[in-house]
Amino acid sequence: MSPENYAHLSNLVIPTATVIYILAMVSHTLEWAMGRAVVTEAVAEDALVTSAVGAGTSARAGSAGGADGVTSAGTLTSASGSAGASATSTISGASAAGGGAGDAVRSERADAASRVGLLLTWLAFLLHLTGVVTRGLAAGRVPWGNMYEFSITSSLAVAAVYLLFVHRAKLQWLGLGVTLFVAAVLGLATLALYTPAGPLVPALHSYWLVIHVSAAAISGGAFTIGGLVSILYLVKARAERRVLDGGTMSASLKRLPSAEAMDGTAYKVLAFAFPLWTFGVLVAGPIWAEYAWGRYWGWDPKEVWSLVTWVVYAAYLHARATAGWRGRRAATIAIVGWFVFIFNFVGVNLLVSGLHSYAGV
Repeated sequence: MSPENYAHLSNLVIPTATVIYILAMVSHTLEWAMGRAVVTEAVAEDALVTSAVGAGTSARAGSAGGADGVTSAGTLTSASGSAGASATSTISGASAAGGGAGDAVRSERADAASRVGLLLTWLAFLLHLTGVVTRGLAAGRVPWGNMYEFSITSSLAVAAVYLLFVHRAKLQWLGLGVTLFVAAVLGLATLALYTPAGPLVPALHSYWLVIHVSAAAISGGAFTIGGLVSILYLVKARAERRVLDGGTMSASLKRLPSAEAMDGTAYKVLAFAFPLWTFGVLVAGPIWAEYAWGRYWGWDPKEVWSLVTWVVYAAYLHARATAGWRGRRAATIAIVGWFVFIFNFVGVNLLVSGLHSYAGV
């Protein structure tokens, strides 16, 4: 195939992958919606049982008042009260049985929606990978020489890290957040950042491009997974505290792992990403800068925000290792680090002028 054909194929496959990611997102949305439906019906059934209990109690109270005058009336009242209690018991039992069966059906449907979402994510990932590879073949180089290419490559890394950990750490419950993020990045890249395939600017002609950017993309994908897990950790931890105070938890949140397990997952993912970011950005990056611009460090805006990103995640790992920070405080740092990374990737490239303005790295 000619470079033009590879470019055409890439331009066709990337939007197709975006659509399939959106379909996967819809499936995961249905998964969460079915969980909420279980809770809504359970609350309605509880209200019905409570109403029946109240009616039975009123009947017994009224009959007791009439029993002062006539013994037979009291007998009738007692029977009426027993019938009310029996009816209440019947309604409660039927409600519980019906609710249990309905919950089981909806749980099975939610599981089915989750499996469909995961399969669609795999299909979208394979198309996404094809689009990135053919983009590289069209350009005759690695496919991350500008913002468009780095966007499609880094979002591929997000999907790859998710699919890697989905079996190792049972991360299927994160599908909605991942597919939403990847679809949004691909949509933005296609609509606003697209650049035709072409040669690199002279400063990028180096094998350090492969080392520096691939490490940044993979660690960025892991930062995104860690940030999403940390956000859901805060939601689940709050729900668990509400249960301890006598409240309830929605069925969709019950499908998530415990807050403690999510905290551990975020730590493992970010501990995996931090050394990659350290080597790829703060070691390989300055070496490449010396090759391209004749100096290792020049306080370019991209360099500064890459260092800030490193400091935040170093603080996260240091706080967990030395101060024993767990839970909400650690999750807050992880989320701050993720937003700093996103600003470094998007804000610095689009809003701030610097030596890295021509590329996404």
